[in-house]
Amino acid sequence: MSKPVALCLLFILPAQFCLAQLHWQRVDSAYAPLPSSMHIFRSTDSLEGFPSVAYYVSARLKDKSIQFTAATGQGKRFTPAQYYQIEQFPLLIVNSTYFSFSDNQNFSLVVKDGKMVAYNVPSLRGTGNDSLFYYYPTRAAIGIDRKRRADVAWTFTDTSRRWPYAFEEMPVVAKGKDSIPSIYDLNDIEWKWWKMRTAVGGGPVLIHDGKIHITDREEQLFPGTHPRGERNPRTAMGYTRDGRLIILVLQGRTPGVAMGATLQQEAEILLRLGCYEALNLDGGGSTCLLVNGKETIHPSDREGQRPVPAVFLIRRSKP
Repeated sequence: MSKPVALCLLFILPAQFCLAQLHWQRVDSAYAPLPSSMHIFRSTDSLEGFPSVAYYVSARLKDKSIQFTAATGQGKRFTPAQYYQIEQFPLLIVNSTYFSFSDNQNFSLVVKDGKMVAYNVPSLRGTGNDSLFYYYPTRAAIGIDRKRRADVAWTFTDTSRRWPYAFEEMPVVAKGKDSIPSIYDLNDIEWKWWKMRTAVGGGPVLIHDGKIHITDREEQLFPGTHPRGERNPRTAMGYTRDGRLIILVLQGRTPGVAMGATLQQEAEILLRLGCYEALNLDGGGSTCLLVNGKETIHPSDREGQRPVPAVFLIRRSKP
C-alpha cells in the first residue's frame, strides 16, 4: 500500500482529496541562481487520471535579501517577459489580477510600496428581478505587510481612501441602488484597514484558517458558470504558518496535458503544500510564471504569453 493511500485510510479523508496528491521534484538548478530561501518544484503526476504539469515556488517571507512587490502596466498590458525587462530582471514574475480586454483596466486591487495603484470592481448590475440593484462584491486578495507577514482577506476598495477595507472572517454579500457604493452600503460588518506593503487581488479564496473554503459564489465570480467543475490553467498564491509564501501554477489547454485543474483540485493541492490561507488568481491564458526570466509551465494561448496589466514580483534586495 502506498503512503498517500495509507494516509487517506488513517485520517478517513475523502477519495477525491487523495487523488489530488502530487509528488514534487526540486528543480532549483534549472532556474539558478536563486537565494537559499527560495526553491522551485515541479510535478508531472497525473491529476485524477488526467496528465498534468504543475510548478510551485516556496520563498521565505522573512528573508530580507529578497523583496516582494508588484507592478502594473499603468493603463497598458505587457507579457511577463516584457515585465522582466521593464522591471530590470527580477527573480520571479507571476500573473495576478483579473482585467478588461477592452480597456486594460484591472478588476482587482494592487498595492505597491504601500499605495493602492489598482482597485476592485465596485459593483455588478443585477439581472432579472434584481436588475434595478447593484451587487457589491468583496474580492479575495493576498498581501504582505512591512513586517513581512502575509494575509489573505476579502477586500473592498474606495478610490478616496488610502487603504483597502478588509474582512477577515467572511466575504460580504450586499446590494443597493448606487453603482458606486461606500463602506456603509456593505451593512454593519466588522472590517479593518488592510495596511499592506504589497498586495494583489483575484479570487476566490480557496483556503481559510487551514481548511478548504471556496467562496466564488460569495465573491460573485464567474456568474452563470460552474467553475468548481471546470478544468482550466490556474494561478494561485498562499502562505504557510511557518512563514513561507507559496506560488502555484497548473498548466492546461496545451498538447499532452489536460485542460488544467478545478478550483477544488487547486485548493487540495495548496492544502497539501501546507497553506494556511490561499486564493485563486486570474488563470486560463493569463497563467504564466517566470523564474529568472525562464518559463515554467507553457502558457495556453496560441500566441504564447498573454499581456496582462499587473504582475506580482520577487526581486533581490538592493545592497
